[in-house]
Amino acid sequence: MTEHDPTVGDLSEAAVLRRILDRLGPSDALVGPGDDAAVLASPDGRVVATTDTLVHGPDFRLAWSTPFDLGWKSAAVNLADVAAMGARPTALLVALAMPDATRVSVVEGLADGLRAACDALAPGCRVEGGDLTVSDTLTIAVTALGSLDGREPVLRSGAREGDVVAVAGALGHAGRGLALLFERFRDDSGTPVAIDRSALTAQDVVDLDAQLRPSPPIALGPVAADAGATALMDVSDGLVLDASRMAAASGVTIELSTERLGHDPGTALAGGEDHALLATFPPDATLPEGFVAIGRVGAAGADAVLVDGRPHAGRGGWDPYHDWDAGRG
Repeated sequence: MTEHDPTVGDLSEAAVLRRILDRLGPSDALVGPGDDAAVLASPDGRVVATTDTLVHGPDFRLAWSTPFDLGWKSAAVNLADVAAMGARPTALLVALAMPDATRVSVVEGLADGLRAACDALAPGCRVEGGDLTVSDTLTIAVTALGSLDGREPVLRSGAREGDVVAVAGALGHAGRGLALLFERFRDDSGTPVAIDRSALTAQDVVDLDAQLRPSPPIALGPVAADAGATALMDVSDGLVLDASRMAAASGVTIELSTERLGHDPGTALAGGEDHALLATFPPDATLPEGFVAIGRVGAAGADAVLVDGRPHAGRGGWDPYHDWDAGRG
């Protein structure tokens, strides 16, 4: 046992939990962490709920991500799903499954990242409960809750022919960041190695931060709903792949233009993990600040998505059942 940084196996569950709660800050819930369950206010009687899991191996590598990064990203990807319904995030429930050799400093870093992401991306949202258990594989499972505050949820099935397709948030940076990690920060055997930030360009830093510590435009979810968005979703697996899901749900074709996708449209189209917000708006609507038009909605056709008038080759995004690399590090 290291005196100042014990492992979770050196401590009791209650002691580990206390280390976490001490870093999460005060709760605004009716009943916060510490009881069998939290009690949360539901302003209009409806609760938006979503869950996402990050697993060491397919979703992150400890050689590349700091504990703070992991806490931040675990929060951010779930907050984005709440925002994609046009809702305001209100609470997170976090379950940690950890090897018993995990240092308590890692757990504290995770808690710090969770709190910082909530403070920066969704002020007022807090971790209000969760679970701790032991596993051979570090796993972070987050359930996010949100409030519609009287709005109707904006579904991915609402896009209509003639609507403007728009996006809020950066596209392509996270995909380039992931490619950079696999190309430059693995040894000859393919094992991930620590990132040498002194070897990075300014653009590399932007791309890596987008992958390791994403900052989705959470506040723009409710803004889009108030501006009349007809459909809305989080771009987590790649613009083309997620747009195809919106098109299928809405019974339309999504027509994208690469002119608005920056200098690297290929990665913007298929990079994945951007956590931008993809929306459609009526043709006469004023796009909210932060949204950029990237296409239009057409009638249903043979292809769910067209890029510059042509079908896009390939899946157009990331599929965990086909694309994940089983390595850790």
